[in-house]
Amino acid sequence: MMRAAEGGRVEPIDSTKPNIARVWDYWLGGKDNFAADRELAQKLLEVHPPSAQMARENRRFLGRAVSYVATRGISQFIDVGAGLPTALNTHDIARQANPQARVAYVDNDPMVVSHARSLLAKSPGIIAVPGDLRDPGRVLADPGLTELIDISRPACVILSGVLHFLDAPTARGVAAAFARAICPASYVIISVGSGNPTEGSVFTSAYSAARVYIHPPGDIVSFFDGLQLVPPGVVSVMSWSGDAPASHGEPPTATFVGGVARKLRP
Repeated sequence: MMRAAEGGRVEPIDSTKPNIARVWDYWLGGKDNFAADRELAQKLLEVHPPSAQMARENRRFLGRAVSYVATRGISQFIDVGAGLPTALNTHDIARQANPQARVAYVDNDPMVVSHARSLLAKSPGIIAVPGDLRDPGRVLADPGLTELIDISRPACVILSGVLHFLDAPTARGVAAAFARAICPASYVIISVGSGNPTEGSVFTSAYSAARVYIHPPGDIVSFFDGLQLVPPGVVSVMSWSGDAPASHGEPPTATFVGGVARKLRP
């Protein structure tokens, strides 16, 4: 299977090899996954049964957080480590508040970027670009991103479900670098997988390609250093509501912890 990529290049997509972005798409009720992805998704659930529910909890939080930010006049979003566009897309949610909202999806997986570009090909004001969250400067300097997003104007950086792939000092540095780059009145949305320390090794073996760090609450709060947290602060994503009531359709589990913060003027 082949997908068209930017600039006429074509990236191969091997439907026989599972990809964690497509596993999440499956857990979230999306349609861009293959049998191999669904098989891996089920194996992961055998190792860690709450995984799919955690993914859904985090996605609902992202929806509420993006809606909160968009209703406060933000029309530019940079979704770092976004994975595949799937159920409750960032651009769909933002455009409910502002039909002109622009979104740059960033991911370090070439297959994911190529697949996302194909899915978003007919969506003006939306782009998928390659980038490694560990290099915020390069992410924000990407020509495609800078053509769409003007960070001299208020914007929102989203780091949803990615900082637990970094140790605490690195995660803190990444969040701080993005926060420094955006202008006052901008926002940052962060969510981080949480649980007990043994779950870090479970997820590391499940993902195989990346170590997963279980950060204590104090470290997660520090990822927002220098920013003004929106009440209720850094909490379980199930408890973060913004201006909309939180959804509690499923019982809490080992979950994601998250928050939304605003950059103030110096």
